[in-house]
Amino acid sequence: MPKTHRITPGQKPDWLKVPIPAGPTVAHLEQVLRERNLHTVCEEARCPNQGECWASGTATFMVLGDTCTRGCRFCAVKTHKFGTPVDAAEPQKVADSCVAMGLKYVVLTMVDRDDLADGGSGHVAATIAAIKRAKPEMLVEALVGDWLSADPATTERQIQTVLAAGPDVYAHNVETVLRLTPRVRDHRCSYLGSLRTLQLAKRLSPQVVTKSSLMLGLGESEREVDQAMDDLREHGVDVVTFGQYLRPTLLHLPVKEHITPARFQALEQRARQKGFLYVAAGPLVRSSYKAAEYYLEGMVRQRRAATSTATTSTSTAPAPQHDA
Repeated sequence: MPKTHRITPGQKPDWLKVPIPAGPTVAHLEQVLRERNLHTVCEEARCPNQGECWASGTATFMVLGDTCTRGCRFCAVKTHKFGTPVDAAEPQKVADSCVAMGLKYVVLTMVDRDDLADGGSGHVAATIAAIKRAKPEMLVEALVGDWLSADPATTERQIQTVLAAGPDVYAHNVETVLRLTPRVRDHRCSYLGSLRTLQLAKRLSPQVVTKSSLMLGLGESEREVDQAMDDLREHGVDVVTFGQYLRPTLLHLPVKEHITPARFQALEQRARQKGFLYVAAGPLVRSSYKAAEYYLEGMVRQRRAATSTATTSTSTAPAPQHDA
């Protein structure tokens, strides 16, 4: 296995250095977002791919405000016991922005809203529905929370609410391996709970593509990563992405190691062998990463076409003949 890159305090390896987002396209997207008072995870989570993605005209919308009710130790999004007031007009604002930006594939993510009775599932569903009405051919990836509830039936209703809106991809991130989950994620998060969420989504909607993501460099072992991949496959997850954890501020968890590109490549090969439909692995890969989106766009459209053809064939088939 390729050696781990030694960490020098305050210094990143060359493969993690990215240009500051700038240019006319970036300025235009910023204007579109600010005019509608919308948030993107690109900005709030300080994504390293913001410049690359925005320059190509893509963005990941974050709904339900800019304040999360969880306090995961890796995340730069603001946190508080209560989130900001929900903007009832946000679903239409997001849909209008998607059209104005000329997007074909939209990633819709959210802050956790444990302070809301339905966890925000109704608002997410309304946003998906608004996007589909505005541009039916647009593909939507819903990157959602775990819908934490003491009542399993309530959790199932929340997942079903989102699925009923028709997302093409249902994503939820386990973030890290089992052992590190209590240290990395909020105490209300659960590795097994996240797996069950993904499994339930696949059971409720077998045709939807399910997706998850892990950050590396937090101290996980190769065996633990392999186990996480096996767990995801056992719970029906179709797509997985792996990226390097980058410390947002000194208040967040430190980086334990910088994973080399060669090691990510080896990991991608192992993941493909385990049967994932698609794998994206690299230092700057994130769950909402355009390389994965390009692949998913082709795959989902192919599935749509196959379903449409099958439906048409059934509806135009000659009626069965019966004896008099």
